Amino acid sequence: MTTVQMTSHLYRYFPQLENQTVKVPAGPVSEVLRAVNEIAPGFTDYVLDDQGGLRRHVHLAINNTLVVDRKTLSDHALDGGTVYIFQALSGG
Repeated sequence: MTTVQMTSHLYRYFPQLENQTVKVPAGPVSEVLRAVNEIAPGFTDYVLDDQGGLRRHVHLAINNTLVVDRKTLSDHALDGGTVYIFQALSGG
């Protein structure tokens, strides 16, 4: 299993994920995100664009290494690893 963690901002939109350890089967990032979407419907709509790639403002790391394949999400999350999902911040 892979643990999924995210910034507190995302918990505001998906409170069912807050205060729990989210564990999903290890595998390609695309499958990890689908598994999170099973727990919190609409999650992939928020983090993925209409072609199924990560939105520009969303970043994802596997064990502290940024995901390289942002389009097809083929990077693999290993068993016992952690996937971190966070948003880029900007301001003026």
